[in-house]
Amino acid sequence: MTTFLAELVGTMILIILGDGVVAGVLLKQSKSEDQGWIVITVAWGLAVAMAVYAVGSFSGAHINPAVTLGLAMSGDFPWADVPMYITAQMLGAFIGAVVVYLHYLPHWSVTEDADKKLAVFCTDPAISKTSANLFSEITGTFILVLGILAIGANEFTEGLNPLIVGALIVSIGLSLGGTTGYAINPARDLAPRIAHFLLPIPGKRDSNWKYSWIPVIGPIIGGIYGGVFYYAVFMGEITMAFWAFSAVVLAVAIAAIIQDRKSAVE
Repeated sequence: MTTFLAELVGTMILIILGDGVVAGVLLKQSKSEDQGWIVITVAWGLAVAMAVYAVGSFSGAHINPAVTLGLAMSGDFPWADVPMYITAQMLGAFIGAVVVYLHYLPHWSVTEDADKKLAVFCTDPAISKTSANLFSEITGTFILVLGILAIGANEFTEGLNPLIVGALIVSIGLSLGGTTGYAINPARDLAPRIAHFLLPIPGKRDSNWKYSWIPVIGPIIGGIYGGVFYYAVFMGEITMAFWAFSAVVLAVAIAAIIQDRKSAVE
């Protein structure tokens, strides 16, 4: 299997299982309807673990542009391979979203809530505040990439590593996912959002493009910062990128505070 195909298949598996559980919980007359947030977060963690098991030996199973960019920025992955990996991830995520649509085909027409139909494919903030939402996505993806690098520095029984990464995803979802739905992956959010826009889903709403940049830009910033932070703090390899992205994250945090204070006054 080529690395391109591995990243495509791995990301497809991720979305089939990840968006699949969201569909099961949100769509009407599903046997798992209304099972809640814990079911979703655990299933997403298992989805990541299964995807890593499937293609990890072929491509390293990035299955996430933010991970690819974070590893490239920290020097653990060649920049020349970045476009190919991201293209494969986007295609895999799109195909995975289409499979979920087909799998739950009878359930779209009996589900009246258009917001729930959109939520199967992509994320949306619980409280819409641009700077705070951006900071949430930065934070979640920062923890993701930092955690992946930290996990990789430990020795586990052979074959256990993907389960530990899956547990990291569950932890992020439970602890940090309540604000924006923890996209923490540009391909996971953008490609299925495009699928939602293109697919003939009965009674669907718009695809919320005005928000769509946040689960793309936030994870990219957070992923890169997680990589450079790990090498700066854990390995003592401080670079200009570390200082630059520290400044960016600080600026977003300050903007979030200012926006929140303005809202409180109003």
